[in-house]
Amino acid sequence: MATADDAIAKSGAQTTGYDDSFARRSDAYLGRAFGLACYILGNVHEAEDAAQEAMAKAWKSRRSLREQDAFDAWIDRIVVNTCRERGRRARRIREVELPAGAEPEAADRFGALLARDSVGRAMGALTVDQRAVVVLRYWRDLSLDQISDRLGWPLGTVKSRLHYGLAALRERLEHDELEVQ
Repeated sequence: MATADDAIAKSGAQTTGYDDSFARRSDAYLGRAFGLACYILGNVHEAEDAAQEAMAKAWKSRRSLREQDAFDAWIDRIVVNTCRERGRRARRIREVELPAGAEPEAADRFGALLARDSVGRAMGALTVDQRAVVVLRYWRDLSLDQISDRLGWPLGTVKSRLHYGLAALRERLEHDELEVQ
């Protein structure tokens, strides 16, 4: 006959197995989460923080993941929402210009690459929500239905943000092309 201690031990073994499995899967996904955050935020330092914050949130709420097959969509949603929160916070932060000749301590090579690239500059002009949809559509190659499911947004909202995001990209790229000519 099984005792209460046996049941607790068995439960602990199942929990440890689930936690180990979740940790391995999260570790394997970290690079993709970081890449997604980079393209949404456009800044490698912000993206590092956002990816780390998102993975911590995922760990804390790991028991809410009902279907293991939905892991990628579930974690993408956490990453995008974390980036959106950071984007909202960034708007409230007052920036102070550095004196001429002052060099930042750590260069953001990813941000510098985006700044040199016309598409990267144009992406910087989009809202965080528009960037998230554009990145999921064209970098992750997800369908609009998949984006809607991942973000928990109505399909019409996803279509609208993609439409206005692409229109803003087109306008910015055309403006840059005219400046070059």
